[in-house]
Amino acid sequence: MAAFHIRPAEPADIAAVYGLVRGLAEYERLTHEMVASEADLAVALFGERPLVEALIAEWQGEAVGLALFYTTYSTFRGRPGLYLEDLFVLPRARGKGIGKGLLAALAALAVRRGCVKVDWSVLDWNEPALEFYRSLGAAPRGAWTV
Repeated sequence: MAAFHIRPAEPADIAAVYGLVRGLAEYERLTHEMVASEADLAVALFGERPLVEALIAEWQGEAVGLALFYTTYSTFRGRPGLYLEDLFVLPRARGKGIGKGLLAALAALAVRRGCVKVDWSVLDWNEPALEFYRSLGAAPRGAWTV
């Protein structure tokens, strides 16, 4: 199995980030809702007051995976958390451990930052994603309605 590399996104990655977000929108059948531009993502990631962060997975010299996240806060626990907004791996790069690698890198970052949790949501029809998360030991929070 070919090795992959995970690193923080940099300003030069905006086109790749946009392409991966676009790929996610296509997979989720939501391209009609995607109005964000590369410039919007650049401001959100690298503007004066960044709103989100991203990890990029590279395989064979190409950006093939993305974990886009932001900091949350638990008032009850008095500590930060991370919210995983998007996790996506291009279809041709799936099955190589890249998704698990992105989640592991995000979890390690959460630990280094003293976070008490990492949260995310999944579309209820997305059985491959649900099975992926279940395989990692994740379980739904049944008491919450969004």
